[in-house]
Amino acid sequence: MDLSAALPTFVVTLREGFEASLVVGIVLACLKKVQQTQLNRWVYQGIGGGIVASVMVGFLLGGILQGVNTYQSPYTPVIKECLAAMFGLVAILMLSWMLIWMTQQGKFLKAEVEQGIEAALIQKNGAEKGIFLLVFIAVLREGFETVLFIVAKFQAGWQASTIGAITGLTTAAILGFLLFQLGVKINIRLFFKVMGIFLLLVVGGLVIGVLKHLNLVILLLSQLDPSFANWCIFPGDSCILGPLVWDGSAILPDSKFPGIILKSLFGYRQNLYLGQIIIYLIFLFSVGTLYFKSLSPSSTLKTIPQKSV
Repeated sequence: MDLSAALPTFVVTLREGFEASLVVGIVLACLKKVQQTQLNRWVYQGIGGGIVASVMVGFLLGGILQGVNTYQSPYTPVIKECLAAMFGLVAILMLSWMLIWMTQQGKFLKAEVEQGIEAALIQKNGAEKGIFLLVFIAVLREGFETVLFIVAKFQAGWQASTIGAITGLTTAAILGFLLFQLGVKINIRLFFKVMGIFLLLVVGGLVIGVLKHLNLVILLLSQLDPSFANWCIFPGDSCILGPLVWDGSAILPDSKFPGIILKSLFGYRQNLYLGQIIIYLIFLFSVGTLYFKSLSPSSTLKTIPQKSV
């Protein structure tokens, strides 16, 4: 199994899945508190609907990639690299936004879910629909971000990414069960802080990957059509990445331990170019600064009291 694909997918799905588990757990606890447990089935239907919708999105995007693979054209490799860069860029934007915005809004999660439940229960004939949509949207949102991340890393192999996703989601579900059903105390603030740091580094690895795909797009175009040759700023294969700064193929290859772990979690590559390093550091500094600012006491996710809902 390719750990470079499985590990980052595990990190993303664990964080995203646990976030969805919190929403589901709060909803079930609220329904129990107001003695409306007969509506629990709509919660489970919302979970199932969100999962099915996420899988359908995955199949749709996977079908697009499969169609490109079977398309016979000299420009097929260019299209594949363009799609990889596009999916990677969208994943970077969405995961970075989620990391910062959700950390800032996390302290309102419990109150917002409870307000949503109260609003749904007020409607005599629409409570089921309101609860279903609340859970469905929460699961679909996290599922879509996860699917997009997996698609962005499709060249690393579907099997490893799928195993990492299943493992991460299973772990998240177990944590949610321990928290809400067994009353096990979990420091949610510390969990999301640690997972957020890992997620920041994982997304940073996507940044390096996107730059590699963009470089290949221009390089392949210049080889297919000489008119694109002037797009390559630097000679050789680096094209837009600048001079080679690090070549660790002999001492720290990214296909063997421990290089493969560094590649998975920190975006390490055995060949790193100046442009990749600069953009990577800019990303970590800018997004990392915003993230750590969002961890201030006034905007941190509070630990949910076990017996308060």
